[in-house]
Amino acid sequence: MFGKEADAVTGGEGNLNSILGPGCKVKGNIDLKGTLRIDGDFDGEIKCPETLIIGKSGVVKADVNVKNAVIGGKLVGNITATNKIELQTGSHVEGDIATARLVIDEGVFFEGACKMGTQAGAPASTAKPVSEKQTWNKETQKQALK
Repeated sequence: MFGKEADAVTGGEGNLNSILGPGCKVKGNIDLKGTLRIDGDFDGEIKCPETLIIGKSGVVKADVNVKNAVIGGKLVGNITATNKIELQTGSHVEGDIATARLVIDEGVFFEGACKMGTQAGAPASTAKPVSEKQTWNKETQKQALK
């Protein structure tokens, strides 16, 4: 029903606990157990011990603390993930990232700082800036690897 991205993150077991659907607008704090998918608009703070999925139509303005994140839409705010963050093609992220593992697809907009490694649980604000504004594509990835 929600495509392969939800199945890939949840292991195909259907343990998606909460969904904020398209057209929904919510302000506040979310502190939940399990996996959360956002396809609407959310403004506030998110704490989730499992996975956050921001769908292609999702717009999130929040500081985020999660285990894993799959971002296909827009995120404005700092994100800390103890395990992995995946930025999918077409996603837009403005804020600092702290994570153990980071996957960036081609065509992602990312503006902020990034801190990676086993100590990624530290606040993202201590990360060193990657660049002012950077749109990742094959050419910028080649330059980054040099």
